Amino acid sequence: MTSTGVAVTFALLTALANAAAVMMQHVATTAGNHRGWSWVRHVVRHPLWLLGWLGMLGSLVFQAVALHAGPLSLVQPLLVSELVLALVLRRLWRRQRLSARAWTSAAVTTLALATVLMVTDPHGVAHAPTRAAWVTTTVASALAVVVLVLVARGAGPVRRAASFATATAVLWALEATFIKSATDVLVAGGVGGLLTSWPLYALVVAGLGGLTTEQLALREGPLRVSQPLIVIVDPLVSVLFGVGLFREHLAPGWGVAVVAGLAGAAVCAGVVVLTTAVPESLVPEALPETPRSD
Repeated sequence: MTSTGVAVTFALLTALANAAAVMMQHVATTAGNHRGWSWVRHVVRHPLWLLGWLGMLGSLVFQAVALHAGPLSLVQPLLVSELVLALVLRRLWRRQRLSARAWTSAAVTTLALATVLMVTDPHGVAHAPTRAAWVTTTVASALAVVVLVLVARGAGPVRRAASFATATAVLWALEATFIKSATDVLVAGGVGGLLTSWPLYALVVAGLGGLTTEQLALREGPLRVSQPLIVIVDPLVSVLFGVGLFREHLAPGWGVAVVAGLAGAAVCAGVVVLTTAVPESLVPEALPETPRSD
């Protein structure tokens, strides 16, 4: 298998592992009528909650392999497929009856994403960013996150969710750059080299920051606001990091830009519709309500 094939395969495995982990932990945390410490004891003993953590660990390993094999600007956009794979898991595992609107938006998202990646053809040789490039990227990302968190203060629920979700996307894109660098260090210098290198610890900080802002986004406002922003902004920022930090290349030309722009808009529309067309509950046989027209 070529390096591109490895990158695509493991990026899709990352998306699948993420989708499965989120669903397993959602089922575990919403099972029963437990409250307080009883809920905590119930959750940590639930097999699906533990499997969910294994799924998250697996997704991290898969993502590391994908980013080592391929460019950031190819791998990160493919993670959008997590939403589509979650839809399949809802049907096959939870036996949910999902609306035609959900399946149509999933198909549009998949085809549009494939179009974007085919016409832009992300590629690039291995490039080690300079120290100045790392500092500039990290500082700019940190400043963006601080501004977004400040914007969320005193705002309404929708604005708070949007701000925290965008901050999450920036942190996850930055985390992906650290994963890529840390994996390269691991391959070149082994575990000893990894433990004495800064990307590992930068990865931990960015990961914890992303988890914090994600939880704030989910707590402060509706899921229909936070989830699309995280899913859309993460790959966009990742492409910028890939091109600016790792010197990755996209196919040039106005024609490519126009087709990619239209397909990218279709991806965004598909993600927005998909996140609003599925029920928040994972109860089997749930069918999302069809909005009534007045």
